[in-house]
Amino acid sequence: MFADYLRIAIRSLVKRKMRTYLTMIGIFIGIAAVVSLIGLGQGLRIAITSQFGILGTDILSVQASGTSFGPPGSGAVTPITKDLIDKIEKINGVDIAFARYIESGTMEFNDEQAIGLAVSVPEGDKRKIIEKMLNLKTEQGRLLRDDDTKGVVLGNDFKKDDTFGRGISSGDKILLNDIEFRVVGILEKKGSFMFDQSVLVNEQSMIDFLETDEDEVDIIAVKVKNEREIDAVKERIEKLLRKERDVDIGEEDFEVQSPQAMLESLDSALFAVQLFITIIALISLLVGGIGIMNTMYTAVLERTKEIGIMKSIGARNRTIFTLFFIESGLLGMVGGIIGIILGMIFAYGLAAIGRLVLGADLIQASIGFNLIIGALAFSFVLGTIFGVLPAIRASKLNPVDSLRATK
Repeated sequence: MFADYLRIAIRSLVKRKMRTYLTMIGIFIGIAAVVSLIGLGQGLRIAITSQFGILGTDILSVQASGTSFGPPGSGAVTPITKDLIDKIEKINGVDIAFARYIESGTMEFNDEQAIGLAVSVPEGDKRKIIEKMLNLKTEQGRLLRDDDTKGVVLGNDFKKDDTFGRGISSGDKILLNDIEFRVVGILEKKGSFMFDQSVLVNEQSMIDFLETDEDEVDIIAVKVKNEREIDAVKERIEKLLRKERDVDIGEEDFEVQSPQAMLESLDSALFAVQLFITIIALISLLVGGIGIMNTMYTAVLERTKEIGIMKSIGARNRTIFTLFFIESGLLGMVGGIIGIILGMIFAYGLAAIGRLVLGADLIQASIGFNLIIGALAFSFVLGTIFGVLPAIRASKLNPVDSLRATK
């Protein structure tokens, strides 16, 4: 029985091709917008999550807040000072703390220049701790040693030919702020720009050759002993810094954050933007639903005689209602299928174009099975909801009046 209803509904839609196409436009534009926007947003959220997930959940970063036009902590009104490291290490629950200097400048190789960020690596026993903590391993060469006064380890992205015309390999020489350094190693690919685009330099080398101010630290990295106590340790560090920097609660000129907290903040912001854009896309779906209702009302008027004939030979109100109900649902579902296909093309196509133009791997698209099923179900439900009133009207037509009205 249902197969007969479906066949009649399809035949009716095919008979009115132009009107069917025009009606579905509103549906598939809305579905395409929703699928592509959610896919791009979800891809971006996954990509950002992967950037911070490498750092672990037992790490806190301490940096100054304020006006900054460069690397984290740079340009701050009141920078973080190196003497705080020893004081933070004495806090209950802190395993170890070490300085991270970040210096921006020119990087030159193969007669090509680019702006790069040099990141310090602590020396002595702390070097092994950070290497283990960040799981640093090389694909080429080796990691830095204390005697590498003019040695660097580069992220894996520098192997590509994009920036300098040809890839950099272990053993090559580069210029950092016009000072020659030798590449002693290339890190393994991690899929995070914080590692894959990094330039690792010994802490003392940055101070001696790159004119880094030893007393002003960009970031103090803190490893806690027990990650379950990370919130309590964070509060103790904040209490110490308020005392040392003579500021009250609510007037802090510093930030103590965990990668997880930063990730949650970014994720909330991305979700809010994604939700706002999705709501705008849903408006076009509403317009498409009204279009379905209008089309189905018109179909009722055009097929009044047909309805009268069906009723005169025994068709019940329920049968007529079911026919128009299925027809409107098909309009929504077919529009949804087209919209999903277009949405996937837009999402993955725009992500690929974005990566090509901007050279940023963060621009990704992720369209899961749940999103596809949800969009398809939503489009069908939308069609059926807006088809209910026309279907009810068709089912309640009097067969005698229907036949008489078409003479």
